[in-house]
Amino acid sequence: MARILITGVAGFIGSHMAEKLIKEGHEVVGIDCFDPFYPKAIKERNLLEIQKTGPIDFYELDFSIPGEMDKIEGHLDAVIHLAAKAGVLPSIHESGAYIQANIAGTQLILEFMKSRGIKKMVFASSSSVYGNNETPFSENQDVSHPISPYAFTKKSCELLNHAYHHLFQIDILNLRFFTVYGERQRPDLAIHKFVKAIRADQPITMYGTGDTARDYTYVLDIVDGVYKALQYVMLHEGVFEILNIGNQNPVSLKEMISVIYEVLGKTPKIIHGAMQPGDVEITFANIDKAKKLLGYDPKTSFRKGIENFVRWVESF
Repeated sequence: MARILITGVAGFIGSHMAEKLIKEGHEVVGIDCFDPFYPKAIKERNLLEIQKTGPIDFYELDFSIPGEMDKIEGHLDAVIHLAAKAGVLPSIHESGAYIQANIAGTQLILEFMKSRGIKKMVFASSSSVYGNNETPFSENQDVSHPISPYAFTKKSCELLNHAYHHLFQIDILNLRFFTVYGERQRPDLAIHKFVKAIRADQPITMYGTGDTARDYTYVLDIVDGVYKALQYVMLHEGVFEILNIGNQNPVSLKEMISVIYEVLGKTPKIIHGAMQPGDVEITFANIDKAKKLLGYDPKTSFRKGIENFVRWVESF
């Protein structure tokens, strides 16, 4: 049994991750600052779901504020750093806040680890770092030209992580997540917004031609990848790697909307809008490296994931 710190534990991925660790017999320490990006009540509900699985040592704190991490008591074996200000579009208008939370905040996490002698971390990066690169995206591609502040912060964190790995021998796996969806998804994300609008018989807006595509990855497949990464980094020394954690099966916006309407049994009502700034044409993960290194193998089809998500939404 290990004692693992999860940042952003009350969020979408973090709450599922906490449940996974508890089920596997680990002790979970979680932090969350309840950023007003979406209602606190949603995260409080997620925490209650975690507590149904088992105990969690929870701290409400903002890791991007110097000294806040000192409130955490006891030994820690590893950190799963999921917390960040998320979203491409809002980062365009609030770049300073993204730099503060994501880059400066991650530096404080690393300093905390250094001060406590914690040598193992799994870091949540993003497929957004690839921009409009050639597909499928592979980890050895040039990602030195980000097209949004959010993407810039995630690539910057990967570089910062490498500096601390090199200087202080902290073993780190950077996982580039590809468009995560599923139960507890943030309400600002497209699938969640579409399902809510369609259930209320309201029209939805499709930006662009509908030909843009995303490598949608079901949340429990993501969690499985993170858990396998944690196992790997705990067992190996001198580790620093960047890995794609996706589904290697892009779904177009048109197809995504069609599947949601089919699952909900509704007649399409679609408004067409211009493509949004900072958006990319396609995300498509080459996951060969994660398969080889971790045994990562996503199982959930897009339709099955949507069915699970709709069932969760309808449970309230």
